Amino acid sequence: MKVISMKDIVRKDVPIYYRLLYTGVAVIELTKDPEDFRVDFSIEIKPTGQKEIVVSFLDDIHYPLLPVIKELKTYIDTMHTNGTLPD
Repeated sequence: MKVISMKDIVRKDVPIYYRLLYTGVAVIELTKDPEDFRVDFSIEIKPTGQKEIVVSFLDDIHYPLLPVIKELKTYIDTMHTNGTLPD
């Protein structure tokens, strides 16, 4: 299982400056061929400076969810750190 990329990422308009809401499509290789899954995710910056990332799938995924979510959170954290998420 491997997260290949994220595409069609759109930031939702939220008046809270420390909470970022996004929707997009995750390209994930579960077995042998990459598949597209629609996801919603949020990044919240806590007062201590820590990031809390929450991911939810809009499409059914036929694979154990915990390892997929863990990999996706790592990928999203890297995108946020590198500044590649839309503003």
